[in-house]
Amino acid sequence: MSLRWGTRGDEATRSLPGDDILPIADLQATRAISIDAPRAEVWPWIAQIGQNRAGFYSYDWMENLVGIDIHSADRLMPELRIRGVGEAVNLAPPVALDVAAFEEGDHLVLRGGVGPDGRAQGAPYDFTWAFALVDETGGGTRLVVRERYAYLTPWAAAMVEPVEFISFLMSERMLRGIRDRAERAPRH
Repeated sequence: MSLRWGTRGDEATRSLPGDDILPIADLQATRAISIDAPRAEVWPWIAQIGQNRAGFYSYDWMENLVGIDIHSADRLMPELRIRGVGEAVNLAPPVALDVAAFEEGDHLVLRGGVGPDGRAQGAPYDFTWAFALVDETGGGTRLVVRERYAYLTPWAAAMVEPVEFISFLMSERMLRGIRDRAERAPRH
């Protein structure tokens, strides 16, 4: 259930942007939410995500307990927007993911654990985190978020799988946080 929270139909199994980066995943979590706002009103919240940007719209207090220094914004801050592939999106001050795929208004894919040269950078896994927007009938938007892990060592599962429940809690709150902000925003 936590690996497919909020999904419907084939959302948990259909291909999303970034799946081709890790064609074989040892663990995949796909979570989704409907947002009563057009994708143009949802995208700006995704495009400013990150510890070094506008936060993760999740449980800031929980992340700050471990010293991550997260402060989720309740307003759009264009100066913090992600603009394209290669930019860094911090999870914490010393931990950054790279923007691996980006299409304005459509999807953002972050990658970590393995650098652009394909070599491991400290983590025993390769990882992608994709945010994809899908139009819904009636003018709303479906936000589908996918995490994919490819284990690089035999013991990587022992590290990743126990914390997946925490990832679920944070992701579920993040999806609701994005939804609430996009639905509150004045319509352009």
